[in-house]
Amino acid sequence: MITMSLAPAALPAGQRVYAIGDVHGCCDRLAVMHRLIGNDLAARPVGEPTVVHLGDYIDRGEDSAGVIERLLRGWAAPAPMPRVVNLLGNHEEMMLAALDGGDPDAVMNWLSNGGASSLQSWGVPRRARPGDWKRTIPSTHVAFLRTLALHHVQGGYVFVHAGLRPGVPLDRQSRHDMLWIREPFLSWTGDLPAVVVHGHTPGHDVASRGNRIGVDTGAVMGGVLTCVVLEGDRMGFLRA
Repeated sequence: MITMSLAPAALPAGQRVYAIGDVHGCCDRLAVMHRLIGNDLAARPVGEPTVVHLGDYIDRGEDSAGVIERLLRGWAAPAPMPRVVNLLGNHEEMMLAALDGGDPDAVMNWLSNGGASSLQSWGVPRRARPGDWKRTIPSTHVAFLRTLALHHVQGGYVFVHAGLRPGVPLDRQSRHDMLWIREPFLSWTGDLPAVVVHGHTPGHDVASRGNRIGVDTGAVMGGVLTCVVLEGDRMGFLRA
């Protein structure tokens, strides 16, 4: 049973959101998390369940390819079937930039941030040139990455990979900030367009503030994969 406590915002009646932090190639942990969510939905049915993946599915961990394949297949855990929202992370953006232009700086930026482990998971030969990577990476995986959304709004929450810039309306937020921002977002104590649920900045535990909930708990760095469960004006957590 999930222990629920007061949340900083609320969802309309009949809705529940499961928002999962940065996976970073930890496919086994994601499979466990999906099973935990499926079990919770079976034990506590709700009319409108939504699962939000907050981005950074790839890099650093052992099975980025497996994570993308799992997301591409859709919901595989036991019924009931939730709506699934997949958001873009900065690591997916780095990968696409490396694949698209062949720019040496973009290639080195991705490789230096964990891209080599992703290439290995797809079976890309170690000596393959960047222009040849797409010959091995499934086109369906690359196409999936291009469909990822920048943010998702539901009830009193906005779900986004990195965060939002304080003082800027949601419809004027920049792509770069939504994927990369840390400061001044993390230390901001004032209002934001909504309570922000985000990943991107790892911590030993969930960062629950009055204006944001950070759920990147370093799954690939010896921590755990965390999911915040939001319903009504309450929140709880699942960990894998």
